[in-house]
Amino acid sequence: MPFYRGFYIDPYYIYLVLPALLISILAQIGVKSTFSKYSRQFSRRGIPASAVARQILDQNGLYHVSIQRVAGNLTDHYDPRTNIVSLSDSVFDSTSVASIGVAAHEVGHAIQHATGYVPIKLRNAIVPVANIGSTISIPLAILGLFMGLPILVDIGIILFSSVTLFQLITLPVEFNASRRAISTIEAGRMLEGEEVTGARRVLRAAAMTYVAATLTAIANLARIILLFGNRNRR
Repeated sequence: MPFYRGFYIDPYYIYLVLPALLISILAQIGVKSTFSKYSRQFSRRGIPASAVARQILDQNGLYHVSIQRVAGNLTDHYDPRTNIVSLSDSVFDSTSVASIGVAAHEVGHAIQHATGYVPIKLRNAIVPVANIGSTISIPLAILGLFMGLPILVDIGIILFSSVTLFQLITLPVEFNASRRAISTIEAGRMLEGEEVTGARRVLRAAAMTYVAATLTAIANLARIILLFGNRNRR
């Protein structure tokens, strides 16, 4: 174990996790910058994002799905338990290209649920295990290491693997929702020409945050395996 002035330096964190975290930070900066840019470009039709969302829902027969305003910025989401599309304060009434793209994306998730899109079913199924894994996997692995119980280390690694699997499954879910969004707003002429290009760039930037999160999860899983996988059997 390398030490520097009394402090343990985890080389796996430096070589694996830190680069992934830097990519994640850059992705977050990118999505905020892109959203800010296209929040200042307004659609020619001047239809608020919430109205666009309602129109797409109705076109797909999802009259039971409601739309509500939620506090915050970029806090937009769809909750399949309540059938509610929540649009943030910065999106709900806005007629900007960015807001319309985001609203259409969240509606895309509602359509995925309604049509039984397989990846989103898989993601929902793994959520409970992934939530547990994100909370106790590392403490459990450390506990197993100090107690000399390999089984606890193995359980910790398996639980954290569920977090990584969740992130991997999230990628096709998010990319598919964005494709649905762009296709729908373009076909319905809700946005036109360079407006569609702007919405696509916003959603592409948002997708990169999920890519970065997946890389971070993979890096952390590799780190855990390298740190605990063999050491507990020595």
